[in-house]
This record gives sequence, structure tokens and C-alpha cells, in this order.
Amino acid sequence: MALFSFYNVRKPRQFEHKPIYWDPRREALEERIHKVKREMGILPDRPEDYKPSVKGTFIEGTRHLRKSKSKGEDMQNRIYRNMRLLLVLAVLAMLYWYLFLR
Repeated sequence: MALFSFYNVRKPRQFEHKPIYWDPRREALEERIHKVKREMGILPDRPEDYKPSVKGTFIEGTRHLRKSKSKGEDMQNRIYRNMRLLLVLAVLAMLYWYLFLR
């Protein structure tokens, strides 16, 4: 029967992918060659080469974030408002405890 120990807990095995052969210089060279050929018009643009810009799409997809961005609010402003709300709630909780529970 095995005894369990909380002190000698084994770490889970990590996934390690070791490629058989990969030449990063050759891959970069091929990518540059394809890019130059597309710019010169020798190769047509392929849909799989298109990489959309994802930055900012989440904000544009939600109404409340889009509204706050149009007002010019930033993360610092939201943090300040949240801290002020927590402070008001703490003061109200202390007041409730002092007046009714004491």
C-alpha cells in the first residue's frame, strides 16, 4: 500500500517537440523570396498568405468597450473608478455595522 506525501509531489511531464530537421535561415529566405515575387507580380496573392490584424477587433465588437473608447476612457480611469466604488462600499458596510449590528 502506497503512502501519499504532500512534500514530494511530482511535477507533470512537459510536452517537448523536437523537430527532426529545421533550418530557420532557409525558411526565412524562402519567405523573403515569395514576398518579393508577390510584390513584383510574378506570384498572385493567396488567401492563406493573408494575416488579418486582430488588434482592436474585440473592442469594436462590444458595445460598452466601443462607447468607452469613443469617450476617451482608458484602463487607468476604469481602475480609479473601481477603487472608488470599492471604497464607498467599504464605508457603507462599516456604517451599516456600526448602526445596526453593534
